[in-house]
Amino acid sequence: MSDTTIRSRQPSVRRLPLAAPLRLARPSDMWFKPALSVVVATAVPDLVLLAVDRLDLVMYTMAGSLCALYGHNLPYARRARAVAGVVVAMIIGLAASLVAASLTGSTAVLIAVGALLAAGQKTLCDATRIGPPGPVIFTFVTSAALFAPQRLGQVPGHLALTLGAGVIAWLVTAGPALLRREGPERRATARALDAAAAYLADPGHRTRHAAAAAVHAAWQTLLAAGRPTPVRRALERLVVHAEAALAEGTLDASPAVPAPDPGRLRAWARETRARGPVPTPPPAPGTSEELFGIEAERTARRGGSRRDARRALLRSLAPGSPLLPIGARALIGCALAGYASQAAGVGRPYWAIVTAASLYQANVTLSWNRALQRTLGNLLGVLVFAAILPVSRTGPLALIGFCLFFGFAAEALITRNYWLGSVAVTPMALLVLEFGGTHPAGELIGDRVLDTVIGAGVGILAAMLVTNRRAAGRLEKALAATDLARARAVHALAAPQPAPAALDAARRELTGSLVELREADDTAAGEWWQRALPQEQVLAAEQAGHRTLAATATRRGPIARAPENGAV
Repeated sequence: MSDTTIRSRQPSVRRLPLAAPLRLARPSDMWFKPALSVVVATAVPDLVLLAVDRLDLVMYTMAGSLCALYGHNLPYARRARAVAGVVVAMIIGLAASLVAASLTGSTAVLIAVGALLAAGQKTLCDATRIGPPGPVIFTFVTSAALFAPQRLGQVPGHLALTLGAGVIAWLVTAGPALLRREGPERRATARALDAAAAYLADPGHRTRHAAAAAVHAAWQTLLAAGRPTPVRRALERLVVHAEAALAEGTLDASPAVPAPDPGRLRAWARETRARGPVPTPPPAPGTSEELFGIEAERTARRGGSRRDARRALLRSLAPGSPLLPIGARALIGCALAGYASQAAGVGRPYWAIVTAASLYQANVTLSWNRALQRTLGNLLGVLVFAAILPVSRTGPLALIGFCLFFGFAAEALITRNYWLGSVAVTPMALLVLEFGGTHPAGELIGDRVLDTVIGAGVGILAAMLVTNRRAAGRLEKALAATDLARARAVHALAAPQPAPAALDAARRELTGSLVELREADDTAAGEWWQRALPQEQVLAAEQAGHRTLAATATRRGPIARAPENGAV
């Protein structure tokens, strides 16, 4: 960036919220997908182990069953590959833990191994953008396995159980493609329509960004879905209307281009989510050119999508990546939490490692929010566990039933707020220990409360002390990428007869860069101990970018000039 960049003056240390992180949100529109998937993927191996009287092996099948939580926001073709990768990663991490547990009984060494695994899992999940539930499931499984009695000769058999359960989880997550193969694309399109309607109803910076991000996600989902079908073609036309709505509400857009009213967009969204036919909207301006451009971009991606994904992954893990300081936080925080728990007298301090690992989000502010949510949820969850423990010990079916119930409840509640989901996750995690034999209730509850407090306290302290100055650098790179993407869109639009494929690819590149710019700005704004941020430049780039998007979407209208010297 140039030396004339105007930077906002911001304090190095920001106030941390207390009430806002605990407020409940609306549930996700697809919360039932992972909830039902994990119940089915867990019930099958549990009942098989019950039939052969080997419920003591549930921990190993659970590792594979939990893979059913991943990939539900992806189209089925990509989901199949993603969940297969999750199963492989789970087996590799579990193998490392089981081998370490069989070779040494030193708690100090096992804590170090657990911290290394947690840091690696955090970095890889962020680099691959696998999505929720992220690295916490991997860390929960591998940390618990570190402190389970193990002999080296048992490791292959236990890994085979994980693989078998992982195959069931893969079938559960990929199987619905046989019934409704365009389901993920329909949901992504419906979100784009709802977000565009919200922007038309209440124009503003926040709603505009949310609509642009939803439209971008819908296009990415449709492009990744595979060959076009009649349903996908209809969905593409609906996303074109969502883009037209964005252009209608954007400053300097052509008033001659009509956009649907918010009520019509929401009605289309409801029909799109339903099981009936996809609604057929009237042609939007530029629809035929848009769909031609989509097909050309899909053809161009067929040969290079996986190669591009590998390159992006390598860039995310290269020296200088802003993900590496977050990995360092996880390593230091998990290690310190484990050793602090050991010093406090906890014999198997894996829950302190898991608690610390679960805190690390994109910046300090979000990590603080997660610390509050995790602590409240775990403490309430311990009370729930104490209440249902006597009933769960009445028989194996009761134990299995409670685990399935809490697994479903966790996914049903966690999209409302993380702390609410933790109220269900905590008793489920404690009940898993009961499959290997009963433990003194007071010891289980006391260790869990102590580990939660230590893990949250030490974990957030590490987040505050381990700096991430690369967050500002990521923002500056995103700002430069947005300027470049906008210049390409302007160049494509300025041609006497713009090629539809080139124009639409330039528009989607600009949309993606604006989404990345907003994400980078939000991340840097919540980080501590860094230089001031170019907020004026970010605002100017977003305004100019959205005006250019409006011009490209309508195929007419003035192309906005970026405000000079940060002027709005």
